[in-house]
Amino acid sequence: MTSGRPPAAPPLGGEQLARLRGDFPILGRTVRRGRPLVYLDSGATSQKPRMVLEAERAFYEQHNAAVHRGAHQLAEEATEAFEGARAGVARFLGAPADEVVFTKNGTEGLNLLAYAFSNAAAPGAMDGADPAWADRLRLRPGDEVVVTEMEHHANLVPWQELCRRTGATLRWIGVTDDGHLEDPGEVVTARTKVVSLTHVSNVLGTLNDLGPDSPVVRAARAVGALVLVDACQSAPHLDLSPLTAPGSGVDALVLTGHKTLGPSGVGVLWARRELLEAMPPFLTGGSMIEVVRMEGSTWAPPPQKFEAGVPMAAQAVGLAAALDYLSGVEGGLERVHAHDQALVRHTLDLLAERPWVRVLGPTDSTERVGCVSFVVDGVHPHDVGQVLDDSGVAVRTGHHCAWPLHRRLRVPASTRASFAVYTSPEEIDAFVAALDRVPQIFGMSA
Repeated sequence: MTSGRPPAAPPLGGEQLARLRGDFPILGRTVRRGRPLVYLDSGATSQKPRMVLEAERAFYEQHNAAVHRGAHQLAEEATEAFEGARAGVARFLGAPADEVVFTKNGTEGLNLLAYAFSNAAAPGAMDGADPAWADRLRLRPGDEVVVTEMEHHANLVPWQELCRRTGATLRWIGVTDDGHLEDPGEVVTARTKVVSLTHVSNVLGTLNDLGPDSPVVRAARAVGALVLVDACQSAPHLDLSPLTAPGSGVDALVLTGHKTLGPSGVGVLWARRELLEAMPPFLTGGSMIEVVRMEGSTWAPPPQKFEAGVPMAAQAVGLAAALDYLSGVEGGLERVHAHDQALVRHTLDLLAERPWVRVLGPTDSTERVGCVSFVVDGVHPHDVGQVLDDSGVAVRTGHHCAWPLHRRLRVPASTRASFAVYTSPEEIDAFVAALDRVPQIFGMSA
């Protein structure tokens, strides 16, 4: 999985895209005095195809019951649907099903990982574990956790809190002015236990090179640090199986359903089996146990060890349907990636013709995935967003839960147009046409 590599497949054709858009009922609605909806906020949450909505509805109408409980037929059917969803997610990731843990979202998956390290320090938490794994998971004062300056808060705050609880030190890889990661060589040291970083920046769109020979993965592996990946922004656009493949150098990743054409309230943690077996649980209670006595309990094998309580079965079924939908696009995920690349390139080309717009991040579309953030000289992003919204164009404005990155770029906030497989080039044209109203409204010289 390297950056700078153009996709081999062509982007979606006009007829194919029109058929695909027909699967998303919400794209046919109007907003703001009857204007066609132009939805360019898929980086915050994606729209859902009809088959996802139908999959959830069918679960509730035909199979609803608490999974892994009860001996009646509905309970059996619900359990089969839930475990079938796990198998579907595993196919999408190219990983074994028992390495797939359902979580509430990507944030919970990252917290689960972070808490595993601090929970490992509790007395008895690692009893029976491989001593080598116990040493890798126990953080002590002086140990280091490494993130990057381009992280979403979800992959920053949990590690800050882990360091506060354990006395470990948080370090970070900086970002260059053009939106790339700096050399990790001076940040990753012999004391580094964890390197956790995003696959794609939710602000810059930068696609980080996480191949086994990439500088950051090589640096982490050289000192025995675990490599954990936030794949929430890349999952809707890219084949993630190179990251889960044996020998990739990646130990775990998370994705979230609501950004990947799936429902809210469900996410995925994938981790290698030996890591899941070594990690102490995050939440405890029913379903995740093996034997319970008044004096104490033992845990079920993973992934159930990390799925306490009644799980989000309908949402898991919906997520599996969403991933099937993405994989089923004619030409597969390579075509999905190519479509995204064409949209990014088209957006960058149009914005480059407007000198009053400053794009954040790489200017080469092949180094980006999924979004383009920018600032308009002299106009606050919230005002830009309001002008666009008045034209029916939905974008995200603010710091996008990446406050440190905006400080690094010396801007208080930005406007972000983000894409999904259903986004059309015509919507990009409508977005830029609406953006051209900003200089008129605010008296700028365009």
